[in-house]
Amino acid sequence: MATVVTMPRLSDTMTEGTVATWLKKVGDKISEGDILAEIETDKATMEFESFNEGTLLHIGIQEGETATVDSLLAIIGKEGEDIADLIAGGASADKKEEPKREDKPATESKSESTELPKGVKVVTMPRLSDTMTTGTVATWLKKVGDKVNEGDILAEIETDKATMEFESFNEGTLLYIGIQEGETAPVDSILAIIGPAGTDVSGIAENFSNDSGSEKSEAKEKKDAIKETKEETTSQAVSTNNDGGRIFASPLAKKIAEEKGINLSDVNGSGENGRIVKSDVENYTPAAKASASSVATTAPQAKEAASNVQPFVPAGEKLVTTSANSQMRKTIARRLGESKFTAPHYYLTIELDMDNAIASRATINALPDTKVSFNDMIVKACAMALKKHPQVNSQWTEAETILNHHVNIGVAVAVEDGLLVPVLPFTDQMSLTQISSSVKDLAAKAKAKKLSPAEMDGSTFTISNLGAYGIIEFTSIINQPNSAILSIGAIVERPVVKNSQIVVGNVMKVTLACDHRTVDGATGALFLQTLKNYLENPVTMLA
Repeated sequence: MATVVTMPRLSDTMTEGTVATWLKKVGDKISEGDILAEIETDKATMEFESFNEGTLLHIGIQEGETATVDSLLAIIGKEGEDIADLIAGGASADKKEEPKREDKPATESKSESTELPKGVKVVTMPRLSDTMTTGTVATWLKKVGDKVNEGDILAEIETDKATMEFESFNEGTLLYIGIQEGETAPVDSILAIIGPAGTDVSGIAENFSNDSGSEKSEAKEKKDAIKETKEETTSQAVSTNNDGGRIFASPLAKKIAEEKGINLSDVNGSGENGRIVKSDVENYTPAAKASASSVATTAPQAKEAASNVQPFVPAGEKLVTTSANSQMRKTIARRLGESKFTAPHYYLTIELDMDNAIASRATINALPDTKVSFNDMIVKACAMALKKHPQVNSQWTEAETILNHHVNIGVAVAVEDGLLVPVLPFTDQMSLTQISSSVKDLAAKAKAKKLSPAEMDGSTFTISNLGAYGIIEFTSIINQPNSAILSIGAIVERPVVKNSQIVVGNVMKVTLACDHRTVDGATGALFLQTLKNYLENPVTMLA
């Protein structure tokens, strides 16, 4: 049966979307993961991919046209299939598109006999990324009985990609909280109810809860029942103030405070209800200490020390601790498992002479206000090499192999909960300093959990660098739908032969993991040879 594809809601505030570009036309074969169109939302222009396979039978919204969320966007099915009824009343279709959600207040999906009291609004779990199906409430910034204004931050919600602030689009009093901190529920589950103070909403909450099928996790119960010592120590360090009360701070403020070694309990918040924001931490000046010789332990040091504290285990006894898997960790597990067990990986390793790269970097960084890293140089070299070897910059589908003639390099960034891969669009068109600036900005956003879905979508090739940890050589799992990922090791000094003489040289090993469905061994080897030439002779990147 044909599948109706509707206008997705690609941001939490999106009510309508404009089709900027169709990347497929009627009659084209569609595979799962193919980009159907570029859709302009209220925040950005984002690629929209298909979750179905078949033939594109109908386009409901033409390029440049705007339509509301859930409007008929396209129909995918078998070639020659009769879709007249679906075009006339597409609601009868077998709607399998995962991004499709009924993003309406709960009461709109209930029976007509259920009416809300005047001024009462039901707030449901929003879909904050295009792949989000469930969300976890990381922190509530309001409690029942608090006044809520339009634009106030209600909660921090953990999606499959990042932890994001969720703001209110209504005014009133917070009357009910449906998902507690640490609990997980599907998109559209009842999150909260806002309305006039004193309004009885118990019936609304019960009716919604009974119908929504919310699958809340046991994460919070587990956290309350079993806590690792390090979790307790960290909680005491960053979650309470001097009076033992709870601290409210934005994720970015927490991250900056951790990097600067600032205790948030010493910072006065200028945000709503005393919430600490970025500017409060950046402008914080510590008070003079009683003794100049007293040095406070920084947050990273405290965190590292706490992580090394192990619970006491009596001799001969077993002890295990558990922690709930975050949405990010679940997504990482699912996607890497899919990649490893569906793409036939093979690996190619090459050793690079980095003496000239070291000298070139020193010359570049001698310029005023300029600082590039070796990783920036590797990103640039990869972008140029991919232009010469587009097969490595490809994507596999069951119907066809897609060659990307644009280069969007994803740079793996380690974060507390796992791994994020922000993307540098059109990397081949960027200078070294532009790459450096963009990577720093995206890495900071990733660690502060502030990356938007658009900043993590569309990569055509990925780089993972563990050189800073002293790792000399390693292999990575391909970040699908990419066909390859490059693993970067540390630059090390060791004896090498130059001009028939044994001298001390600086060498670096890189390993290319390839999908054998799209990249043959010789193709991968030629790519590495081109990369080697660029990095061993950086001046050639200027040609």
